[in-house]
Amino acid sequence: MTQSLYSKEYIKFRKLLREAREEAKITQTELGHRLNKPQSYVYKNESGERRVDLIEYLDIMHALNKNPRDIFDKLVKLYK
Repeated sequence: MTQSLYSKEYIKFRKLLREAREEAKITQTELGHRLNKPQSYVYKNESGERRVDLIEYLDIMHALNKNPRDIFDKLVKLYK
């Protein structure tokens, strides 16, 4: 299993993160404020410039008031 930032699974993960933020009607800047991070942190996560680890993922989903399982369940389907 690859850990590439450019694997199809990770690209899908990044897309789902961005969609979750957009569905919550939150800008990258606002999400950065909620996470006590700069806007560039959110941009780098969404663009694939950096990898999001599990704890960061949970923090992001909490900041978006979203259930972490929402994205997780969609990604699990890629492996079935």
